[in-house]
Amino acid sequence: MNDVRAALTHAQQLGLDRLDAQLLLCHLLQKNRAWLISHDDAPLSADMAQTLAKQFQQRADGMPVAYLTGEKEFHGLRLRVTPDTLIPRPDTETLVDWALEILRELPGQPRVLDLGTGSGAIALALKASLPAIDMHALDFSPGALAVARQNAQTLGLPVHFHQGDWWQPVAGQRFDLIVSNPPYIAGEDHHLPALRFEPLSALTPGADDQTGLRDLLTLINGAPSHLQPGAFLLLEHGYDQADAVAGELQRRGFVDLALRHDLGAQPRVSGGRWPG
Repeated sequence: MNDVRAALTHAQQLGLDRLDAQLLLCHLLQKNRAWLISHDDAPLSADMAQTLAKQFQQRADGMPVAYLTGEKEFHGLRLRVTPDTLIPRPDTETLVDWALEILRELPGQPRVLDLGTGSGAIALALKASLPAIDMHALDFSPGALAVARQNAQTLGLPVHFHQGDWWQPVAGQRFDLIVSNPPYIAGEDHHLPALRFEPLSALTPGADDQTGLRDLLTLINGAPSHLQPGAFLLLEHGYDQADAVAGELQRRGFVDLALRHDLGAQPRVSGGRWPG
């Protein structure tokens, strides 16, 4: 692999998607895809070729491109990601966009909480769009919080971070909006093996949870004591969990229930307003 063309040929022989190979090359060379396409004869040093060979093999073994490059774009922000954090998905932007609609109607400096922040993607996207909000984010994982804090510092976005299990770090506090993309994949779901490089605790509530609803129910049941009267709770969930989430929101006393669909037209985010 002494040049770009040879590298792409090698990636093809390994069965890699051409876009994945281009993204890894772009990251290594610090060039964009347009440059790469018009400079396929650009030489690669021996060290570059060795790095690429390793990354191509890791990608062929299933490691996500985001972990190989160490970054992922989300809602216009370039975020650092590591195996301590879930890779932000475009479908989660549905949750961010809905939250922004609600926040733009609120006066002053609304207090917002992101539960299970991971890389900080949701919290930082909200803060970047509406700098006036008082943004709080928490996660159980110290490793994930370290990544989130670094992203906040890199982007120059002040966020209050808390470490602990769901509601425990914010006991006694109330917010004008609470959002979360919690673990919601069932413990024995057949998709989990394909996600083996991502933190299991960010994907599923546990191997014994056959519905994937445990953490969603914990959030719904605990939210009222942390919401201001009239505040909304917005939750991302699986495509087949919308009815169960809506039923639990209604049982707990939430009103004005609504549902948003993701980019693939799947039911993805449910929310309701706490009447107080």
